[in-house]
Amino acid sequence: MPQRPSPKVYARGLMWFRRDLRAHDNAALSQALRQCAEVHAVFVFDRDILDPLPRQDRRVEFIRESLVALDAELHGLAGQEGAGLIVCHAVAREEIPRLAQSLGVQEVFANHDDEPAALERDAKVRGALANMGIGFQTYKDHVIFERSEVLTQGGKPYAVFTPYKNAWLARLREEDLKPHPVGSLARALQPRPTAHRKPVPSLAEIGFEATNLSDLHIPTGSPGASALLEDFFERIEHYHEARDFPAVKGPSYLSVHLRFGTVSIRQLVSLAWQRQLTGCRGAQVWLSELIWRDFYHQILHHHPHVVTRAFKPEYDAIRWAHGKSAQQLFAAWCEGRTGYPLVDAAMAQINQTGYMHNRLRMVVASFLTKDLGIDWRWGEAYFARQLIDFDLAANNGGWQWASSSGCDAQPYFRIFNPVSQSEKFDPQGKFIRRYLPQLDALSAADIHAPWLAKPMALQAAGLVLGRDYPAPIVDHAQARAETLERYAVVKKSK
Repeated sequence: MPQRPSPKVYARGLMWFRRDLRAHDNAALSQALRQCAEVHAVFVFDRDILDPLPRQDRRVEFIRESLVALDAELHGLAGQEGAGLIVCHAVAREEIPRLAQSLGVQEVFANHDDEPAALERDAKVRGALANMGIGFQTYKDHVIFERSEVLTQGGKPYAVFTPYKNAWLARLREEDLKPHPVGSLARALQPRPTAHRKPVPSLAEIGFEATNLSDLHIPTGSPGASALLEDFFERIEHYHEARDFPAVKGPSYLSVHLRFGTVSIRQLVSLAWQRQLTGCRGAQVWLSELIWRDFYHQILHHHPHVVTRAFKPEYDAIRWAHGKSAQQLFAAWCEGRTGYPLVDAAMAQINQTGYMHNRLRMVVASFLTKDLGIDWRWGEAYFARQLIDFDLAANNGGWQWASSSGCDAQPYFRIFNPVSQSEKFDPQGKFIRRYLPQLDALSAADIHAPWLAKPMALQAAGLVLGRDYPAPIVDHAQARAETLERYAVVKKSK
């Protein structure tokens, strides 16, 4: 006898998409379809988030294009005229309760978002819905293990990555990676009310302007994520060797898709896990990077103070550079005018594309905090404005790691040398030449430190330091000594 489908708990539900812009393997969507006879889906361009942004923002454009793909995906799954995504431009904490009431739903479904501002928003939404007699369910979807799922034997959160990784791997089971069914349940997706049968609003309709996103050829939506994943898996076996070289096609380039959930983390971990079991070193290293992502999210959950303060309280005693001089140094760093080619090329990359290679994120962060002596929070905030893949947990964790103030961070006396990093990871200067074309005529030997090149070499390259390219704004050896002195306050506190 065929098994009868279980009766629905609710007559009608609302799926609220946030940082999970895909239909495939979506935990909350699967639950909404499973529990409700009829399901509507909504995304809110939240004015609380959008209004403070500049009118050109690659993230907003990426989201908008991904919503077009999601709308088409939902329409295709439903197979009904008028089905698709309701898209609103409003204050989400007000709009979700209003929409839920107008649609006559009994339950709202969403996936977890553990950033402090999101938790505060969700608490307000939950209260407003409760006052209307409407429930609010949220589910884990953005990571494999969250919150307190991986703890020490003493029941404490991990603060060091390697033991966390070992515990994470020991806990991992096939069921943790099992996709949440959607397609087989999609008949519950309903046509939108007539008033909401509109295409995804244009950027102009929500008060934004186009960026250079299309010129950068960044794939958007679930189809874009699938194309990137297919490309990456043809070269994953070399990931561990290629990932540190910015001029090489080494990374997966999936970070923005993980950030906005246009790809399932379960799918990625499952593929990495299967490949590493066959002995693929590249897959093993990539899996470790995905576990770092979980690690930083659980740090943010257990230690929300890291958003504004050092993970290690003693590092808040450091006296960072301040005043007009510090502002000028910071501006030079932001604009790629430090005189250190690898640093400047990396800053040109983030400014022009909204992306920065992971190795270079460490290099420029170390340079800002330990060569220029500037508070890591300044750099973290700049990255938050510029990065298309900005994720609070990972960005904060990375900056605190570089400044030595975070969990499992590099020792404070480990200071990246921007010249030796350049020589090691961009030996021919290919990456530098791509973003600093004024240095293109320099030899591979001179391009890493133009101020050390012989006058004849500079003349042959048609390069005048101070005119065509700046002289270094700081001496690395001297800055290193000053950093060790600055960080001495940490040593004394132990």
